[in-house]
Amino acid sequence: MNKQQILTKRPVGLPDATTWDLQEKPIPQISDGEVLIKIHYISLDPAMRGWMNDVKSYIEPVQVGDVMRAGTVGEVIESKNDKLPKGTFCSGWGGVQQYVVTNGKGWYSVDPKLAPLPMYIGTLGMPGMTAYFGLLEVGQPKAGETVVVSGAAGAVGSIVGQIAKIKGCKVIGIAGGKDKCDYLINELGFDAAIDYKEGNLNTELKQKCPNGVDVYFDNVGGVILDAVLTKINMKARIVICGAISQYNNTTAIKGPSNYLSLLVNRAKMEGMVVLDYASKYGEAAVEMAGWLQTGKLKSKEHVVDGIENFYDAFLKLFSGDKLGKLVLKVLD
Repeated sequence: MNKQQILTKRPVGLPDATTWDLQEKPIPQISDGEVLIKIHYISLDPAMRGWMNDVKSYIEPVQVGDVMRAGTVGEVIESKNDKLPKGTFCSGWGGVQQYVVTNGKGWYSVDPKLAPLPMYIGTLGMPGMTAYFGLLEVGQPKAGETVVVSGAAGAVGSIVGQIAKIKGCKVIGIAGGKDKCDYLINELGFDAAIDYKEGNLNTELKQKCPNGVDVYFDNVGGVILDAVLTKINMKARIVICGAISQYNNTTAIKGPSNYLSLLVNRAKMEGMVVLDYASKYGEAAVEMAGWLQTGKLKSKEHVVDGIENFYDAFLKLFSGDKLGKLVLKVLD
């Protein structure tokens, strides 16, 4: 049998425990050209909240009654597809379930001997690609510039800050709680960290960024985005990757009230969706793997066991009760 988390309704605000229903269905048979993949790990990402809304976006919403969409990594255990033979480990959109049948489109093979499987849905997967292309292609940092990143202890933000350091920038991370801020400085090598839960954000930004902000990588939105906009330099670049502070709103999304700073500073604010860079994933993965091997880049995964615990694990995305990439381990 195949355990699946099925979307039962479109949530308003923070999803509750009845948003999904854990169901068991027979494992489907494969046809010519298909493979059966046993999923080992499931990626939990803030974007999943947006995929549940029935609104126009960069990707179709998950339909009520369907398996919850998620990135996954697993092993081919049956194959009628020469490109993905039995025993191949691969990553793709498998969803929150134990098994998936696919024709292989959108799946790519991975090597568990080169890196642990969870890393392929973290630093070497979608979050890592988001950080890499969002910072380097959209943010375009230059050595000596000041880069600020919000959600800095998360899957994307932690990689953004480290890449910015590799590129010779001064990096300030914004995170919630002393432990996370200590982690950014002591383990990841950030130059400074701001605990938005303590003190005054505007004062801290002024102290930590005395020369202003050249690149801001935003994962949070809301009041933090507003505060950083008041500190940007001439020709600054603001990368809009996410707005986790707004995802569970039951009222209108709070947009930036300080947007005229873009005009005054001739700055640029640009949204990025990692799917736009799919053709370049391979080259990015090679460079990032090199950084990992030389110790320039560190990867951290927060693993929760059991598909039955999907809901509790999902809530950690919004409670902040995690460090690094949040992953659900699928048990037999």
